[in-house]
Amino acid sequence: MFKKILVALDRSLIGQHVFEEALGLAKSTQASLMLLHVLSPEEEGSPYVPMLSNFDYYPGLSSQSFDLYQKQWDDFKNKGIQMLQSFCDEATTAGVTTEFTQNIGNPGRIICDLAHSYGADLIVMGRRGRSGLMELFLGSVSNYVLHHASCSVHVVHLSVAPKTDEAVKETTSTLNVN
Repeated sequence: MFKKILVALDRSLIGQHVFEEALGLAKSTQASLMLLHVLSPEEEGSPYVPMLSNFDYYPGLSSQSFDLYQKQWDDFKNKGIQMLQSFCDEATTAGVTTEFTQNIGNPGRIICDLAHSYGADLIVMGRRGRSGLMELFLGSVSNYVLHHASCSVHVVHLSVAPKTDEAVKETTSTLNVN
């Protein structure tokens, strides 16, 4: 039986599925949840750091670029907190004791460190499906966690080409036309 489940979330499409899977497990085992969002440049939607090489040529650009970056970073952080708060509210409404945290750093290391300090029995996380050269150059957070976690890890996968109702309707309507 699981008592404490760490849920590693991001704002990608799979994040919702990871949360739903973790919530179902928590309800069936009466476990508590710790929701985690790691602020990282690897996450989709993360702001880009301004290039420093152009600042010598355009000194006024420096403060404007950093002001813009700071605004984008604050927006990125706030959207992460909003996501966590929304999931936390949903889990609490479902009767699951839930808390959340948002940390900055390397996602794999943060997940493993928090799982250890929280005393998690299970980590639930998603997988982007990188392979080959993409995984070699960018790494794989799920692979890192699988090899370094101090507890069990449940990896949620999305099917390669999920069919939506609209895709099914479009296929059906195409068939009806003929």
